[in-house]
Amino acid sequence: MPKIQVLDKHTAELIAAGEVVERPSSVVKELMENAIDAGASTIKVEIENGGTTFIRISDNGSGIEREDVPTAFLRHATSKVQTGADLEAIGTLGFRGEALASVCAVSRVELVTCAAGKLSGTRYVVEGGEQLLIEDAPRPQGTTIIVRDLFYNVPARMKFLKKDVTEANSVAGVVDRIALSHPEISVRFIKDGKEELLTPGDGQLLSCIYTVFGRDFANGLKEVHYTLNGVRVRGFVSKPESGRANRTMQHFFVNNRYVKTRTAMAALEQAFKGLMMTGKFPCCVLFVDMPLQAVDVNVHPAKIEVRFINERPVFDAVYHGVKSALQSGVPPAQIQIRAAKPVENLKQTRFYDVLPAKVTDEKNDKPVSIATEKHIPLSSPSPPIITNASSKNNGSFLFKDSTVPTYNSPAFVPDIICDDMPEVGSDTVADNKKVKASQTTGETLKVNFVGEVFSTYIIAQVEDSLYFIDKHAAHERILYNKLKSAEHNDAQLLIEPVIVTLNRDEYAAILPELDTLRAAGFEVEDFGGHSVLVRALPMMLDSSDAADIICEIAGSFASGRNDVSISKLDRIYYSAACRAAIRAGDNNKPDELQAIAHSVLFDDSILTCPHGRPVCFELTLKDIKKQFGRTK
Repeated sequence: MPKIQVLDKHTAELIAAGEVVERPSSVVKELMENAIDAGASTIKVEIENGGTTFIRISDNGSGIEREDVPTAFLRHATSKVQTGADLEAIGTLGFRGEALASVCAVSRVELVTCAAGKLSGTRYVVEGGEQLLIEDAPRPQGTTIIVRDLFYNVPARMKFLKKDVTEANSVAGVVDRIALSHPEISVRFIKDGKEELLTPGDGQLLSCIYTVFGRDFANGLKEVHYTLNGVRVRGFVSKPESGRANRTMQHFFVNNRYVKTRTAMAALEQAFKGLMMTGKFPCCVLFVDMPLQAVDVNVHPAKIEVRFINERPVFDAVYHGVKSALQSGVPPAQIQIRAAKPVENLKQTRFYDVLPAKVTDEKNDKPVSIATEKHIPLSSPSPPIITNASSKNNGSFLFKDSTVPTYNSPAFVPDIICDDMPEVGSDTVADNKKVKASQTTGETLKVNFVGEVFSTYIIAQVEDSLYFIDKHAAHERILYNKLKSAEHNDAQLLIEPVIVTLNRDEYAAILPELDTLRAAGFEVEDFGGHSVLVRALPMMLDSSDAADIICEIAGSFASGRNDVSISKLDRIYYSAACRAAIRAGDNNKPDELQAIAHSVLFDDSILTCPHGRPVCFELTLKDIKKQFGRTK
């Protein structure tokens, strides 16, 4: 066994720095929090090359006394905590005394500061944790810190940094969140010489939200003010009709500190239950103010997670505060959905007996356009006949027919998001090839549509077998096949272009892929202010779902859910199909479900959803009899 030894000071500092400084945005976060704790009313952030080569943060705070400057760069040196008892009620953003020591250990740092009432400031230069220079320097009250060549002495960490545009976007996200957390501070952000953000610093949260996220997002908010059991909730939540396809626009602040909290998130979404369309998520910028002793912020190295002594008061305050805001004023407009006519004896009715020969408007007795009614038209009203029935294998099946009905359904409102990526070349696909090769019978079969169970699974009968079809997985595969086989110019121009507001990560991820989107039938262009303008969609997608589909695609690119064997075009098809497909729990009309079953039973390419999950499984009459003891 190697001899145990104590690490030298430099190596120990490099290891410790890795817990605090992960990337340029970590540096910006720590230094901006120091500026806020110093009482600054203006903060200026400048970066170049994503912050890897240059970061400068200037503020007009209290500054640092000359004799305290070298001490400030020592590990565990802080002015915010004196004793262990102070950790029980932390009211500052910083308190560990690790930020400056960690930053200077992995970069070249220059600090210029001037304390209140001093005639001259101090310039301090430190490189790799070693002091190089300390001298007088002119500067008004406040502090400027310049960080150059981040990780120049830690190649192992540098090689894991992402592209400059990705790192710059991460920095921008940090600046946005800190600006939102303190609307009374004017925050200016400059990237590569171009001003990206300037908040007014007027103390008005809504004006700060307007500056950070844009007019459309700000106009879709309702104000929240509520106090319960010593917990105060304030801020803004989106109106029920302004939900998003994901949770990326949910921002929570506990005692003015940006945090990720499942308690507040669950309370928020519970308050919206029954008011928001399935598959949509509320947006918010919510502040939770509570006694310092009731929350522990010393949990995560990045201080982004907190622990509540009692989560119930936080949940109740957020829930009732949001609920009260939603119920105040004019109630939001509700979407009225006409209930479908019940189909008598549906369980014993043959599939083709309930197929609509023509879809009409019941009130005016006129044909209904696809653009105004969500239905699934079939190419032929004739009874479906299946030939060459397959043998069965592992819950998958194949049917063939020379005539495959077309499926031109508009998209349906989604309910869940499939996050896993497809299993290319999986065993399921290989097994289905064996099934196809084993087809030997040629008798004519009829399909009976039985019904739907659990608002998720379609039941269809073929001879002595029942097939349970996952309607979401099946519809997702159908849409994916349609998108993949459509001509590149098969797109519908939107009557009114749709503006989609994205978060920083999504916006930066989707901009380089505009040409790829165009090849897939999406006409999307940069609209500025981390928003994009959607002008056209593929023909088979519903224009009302444009914002959700673009959010899903952007989220896929931003999250890094990719596979080197999958093209970017296919990833767009996966995301669009997943977002546009009908969802488990949706209340669909019988003719919609019939059409899905019709497509699945006639198309041997619909074996799994694009993510690799099976579309259906088989339950034979023999299996049923065995369960009831009728056969061995």
